Amino acid sequence: MENQRYAYRGGPFGRPPPSALLGVKYSSSLSLGPDICRQQQGGSPTSDSTNPPFSPTVPPQRRSPSSEEDVKVKMEDSDGEMEDSVEKRSIPPIKVIKEEHGLTTISESSLKDLGRSCEAILSREALEKADRHGKTEDWFKSEKVKEHKDREKRRKHGHGSRKREDKKEKKKHRDKGDSSSSSPSSSHSSHKRHKERKSHREKKEHRILGDSSHQKREAEKHRTHQESDKKKRKDASGSSSTSEGEQTEWSSRRRDRSSEQKTAQDSSFGSIDFLKLKALSDGPPKELKIRLIKVESGDRETFILRFCFRTARVKGKFRESYLLPAFSVKPNMDPIPREKLNPPTPSIYLESKRDAFSPVLLQFCTDSKNPVTVIRGLAGSLRLNLGLFSTKSLVEANAEQAVEVRTQVQQPADENWDPSGTGQTWPCESSRSYTTIAKYAQYQASSFQESLQVHSSKEGSNGEQKAVGKIIKFGTNIDLSDPKRWKPQLQELQKLPAFMRVASSGNMLSHVGHTILGMNTVQLYMKVPGSRTPGHQENNNFCSVNINIGPGDCEWFCVHENYWEAINDFCEKHGVDYLTGSWWPVLEDLYNANIPVYRFIQRPGDLVWINAGTVHWVQAVGWCNNIAWNVGPLNAYQYQVALERFEWNEVKKVKSIVPMIHVSWNVAHTLKVTDPDTYKMIKHCLLQSMKHIQILRDQLVAEGKKISYQSRVKDEPAYYCNECDVEVFDLLFVTCESSSRKTYVVHCEDCARQRSPNLTNVVVLEQYRVEELMSIYDSFNLVTVTHFISFCFCCIFKGK
Repeated sequence: MENQRYAYRGGPFGRPPPSALLGVKYSSSLSLGPDICRQQQGGSPTSDSTNPPFSPTVPPQRRSPSSEEDVKVKMEDSDGEMEDSVEKRSIPPIKVIKEEHGLTTISESSLKDLGRSCEAILSREALEKADRHGKTEDWFKSEKVKEHKDREKRRKHGHGSRKREDKKEKKKHRDKGDSSSSSPSSSHSSHKRHKERKSHREKKEHRILGDSSHQKREAEKHRTHQESDKKKRKDASGSSSTSEGEQTEWSSRRRDRSSEQKTAQDSSFGSIDFLKLKALSDGPPKELKIRLIKVESGDRETFILRFCFRTARVKGKFRESYLLPAFSVKPNMDPIPREKLNPPTPSIYLESKRDAFSPVLLQFCTDSKNPVTVIRGLAGSLRLNLGLFSTKSLVEANAEQAVEVRTQVQQPADENWDPSGTGQTWPCESSRSYTTIAKYAQYQASSFQESLQVHSSKEGSNGEQKAVGKIIKFGTNIDLSDPKRWKPQLQELQKLPAFMRVASSGNMLSHVGHTILGMNTVQLYMKVPGSRTPGHQENNNFCSVNINIGPGDCEWFCVHENYWEAINDFCEKHGVDYLTGSWWPVLEDLYNANIPVYRFIQRPGDLVWINAGTVHWVQAVGWCNNIAWNVGPLNAYQYQVALERFEWNEVKKVKSIVPMIHVSWNVAHTLKVTDPDTYKMIKHCLLQSMKHIQILRDQLVAEGKKISYQSRVKDEPAYYCNECDVEVFDLLFVTCESSSRKTYVVHCEDCARQRSPNLTNVVVLEQYRVEELMSIYDSFNLVTVTHFISFCFCCIFKGK
């Protein structure tokens, strides 16, 4: 963790120094067991995955010896094989126990019946939930034995009834032979018996068998029937079947299929989406390849239909967005009159502590229509002791704390001149150095004393530095995360409303599982007049809280998230990187582009709430200190823009400081979500994540690559690729950088294959079993408000 302790707050000042980006990062170092070390040194991949014990966080599910069973009904396309899979919830790797050898074709006219029967499967979802909680393994075994006996009885009954029918047919044939010796009637009767045997044989071929021994018996009987049919066809005279015979065969097939489908529906089915199958039944191709897979795991039994198309086969790396398309549509921006391009900033004046804890305040601040909210008088209404964050208190608490210093050129807040001073521009560069709180405090005090001397010598001066071109130093990214050194300061912030606190249950950043400096910890800024925080959006578009300690003011500029792409275009035009560069917008450029800008003054004791995705830049008017951190309220707007930036960062090869896939799984595992839109987006992200993992896992197993299981430990950070900084979740590609120091580095699949196309000397680690992820996915459900309130009351009473 120590190697990661760089300040990561947003924009150009929120990145680690260049030296930190070289070599092995903290999040890419692992301690691998001796077995994995030997595997890497040997470099001989195998196709089997090791089976160490489960992760302690999720208990394993018990399985009976015959707990996994696959039955696949395959069909082939007339043009060739079709090979894509559409599954329920990114199906885990399924071990095939038994597979039918025959290929069967479903005709067009019977496919609609199959579609209708599949719809009935949806009604079995409730039974599945009941089975999950109520059934035990012994009960399940007894039910299997009972089912097997029932099938044996039905089979015997079927054979008996068929023998009686054969006797009747022989008797009828003898009677007809006595009355009429014509060969056509004899041929017709023989052909009719052949049709009935054929329909019975097809019924057996479609039957889903329970175990391997039963399949073998059925196969032997099938061969016996074929041999007897051949002999009888030789004896019988050949004649074409009549229309009456065809009608009998078709009705027999329909009856067989309906009875088979009834039998298949007696088991518990999972909640599966069969709408696509229904759509295919309305206008099917000539032949459709279908696999019906029966999966039994512990007390669960699930049937999955896979209908496949060759054109959608996954080749190479699978790439698909984690975003739900329905929520990714951006609104059209209507033209705004020039006089309305400086809208008033939403400001709330608090009169009491009750106002600060009102739910209306949370709703107003997180409303997507409000890019920024200024809460006036918050410190007074909550009786916050902001003196704990004054320069004097900071020096007394920890004088040797490190301070990052930015050397800048002082200029007016609404101007940004190029180095030659001939025109305004967007780039806003500054140099970086380091000092301590004690030394910067001396600089801050001497700067203030200097301004007093200027004030006494010049009448009309208001004590603020107005000279352009003066070199100033800005103390930024001062870490206040250590609870031992900064205990009084951190305790004072607990007086804030829950949604504004550094850590709270409803804050997504509290579920990252590790520290992100400046995001889920507090950072301090020590300023002199003219100190600038250049334009930026917060890391992964999260909200932020900023409190001015004083004694001076700060001037803020804010633009709604809807206009970030236009500002990005300006940055590209002026040759500065929007995500990682340092830029200060020229206001006239924004107004000409019809972009509204919120501009306001933050006074001592005022809290500024920056909503998700808001573009902003700040300049100190006087001498002041500020404290700031990020929060992630669990709402649809915050989650959407955070995930959008996560994917945009991947495109631009920029590290997402917040590991959104890791956070999404943690949120689903620990939080109750009451908002339907937020629930849909998180659920979709989890589904896409499982799909990515499953496809990659299947590809590795097909290549014969060994996958070693190593569960996560407490407070283990999320992992990023050592080369491209993309988040690596679940399947880690690990190499050894130094065998003597036992340093292991994590890579993504792409970068690992660039080093070694065949993944030689690359260990693949799996941190979650697919069953664990499926369990979290299944347990993550939308909670209604009434149920949530009753749940909270139960927790309160238990606590008492």
